[in-house]
Amino acid sequence: MSQAIVIEGLIGVGKTTLCRVLEREWGARLVLEPADDNPFLARFYADPEHFAFPAQMFYLATRYAQQRSIRQGDLFSPLVVSDYLFQKDQLFARKTLTGPELELYERFASLLEERPVNPDFVVFLDADTDVILRRINQRAISAEQAIPAAYLDDLRERYYELWDRYPHAPVYVIRTDSLDVVGDAAGRRWLLDVIQGWLRNTPHPDAPPRYGAAAQPSLFQSRR
Repeated sequence: MSQAIVIEGLIGVGKTTLCRVLEREWGARLVLEPADDNPFLARFYADPEHFAFPAQMFYLATRYAQQRSIRQGDLFSPLVVSDYLFQKDQLFARKTLTGPELELYERFASLLEERPVNPDFVVFLDADTDVILRRINQRAISAEQAIPAAYLDDLRERYYELWDRYPHAPVYVIRTDSLDVVGDAAGRRWLLDVIQGWLRNTPHPDAPPRYGAAAQPSLFQSRR
């Protein structure tokens, strides 16, 4: 059976870029979040009060379909890498939806029969909010320019709350404030060596520890 890893993080931390590197370097089967296909996403960023529900329902349907595809497996890809964890769907829903819309979302979500695939481990890429905002500005994607710092800060805290109680796989936090996966060959090689060590259960000596109660204090000193 294939190994599966998830690369998670806020927008602009490099998660999709890293996933594409793993596809290119290791022949991994790539499962990317359907953000570019969501017809409501740009309108959600501009007017979240009115477009949060259709944007979230689109994500729920497409992410679930992708999870079913992952469960079917791929004999030619020993490694599956995804740039999102299925549980993030509920995390975002509880952030953006309220009242009857949240209740309706949860009713639909409860009807899904198959459980999502649990990864072998999760890598959470993080960076300071000002770094993320600078990268968003550099990407120059019009829909993303409306994202405020407070939205990113709140979302980061929700992620860490999820990691604090996530029971299905180890979670590792890697800072990408000064890590350029594309332009820094040495940094990219270090990151690939670290991930390969986790896959082989022989951790790299410079790898960050598992996130949680036993993690090094440095992981908790600055979440923003």
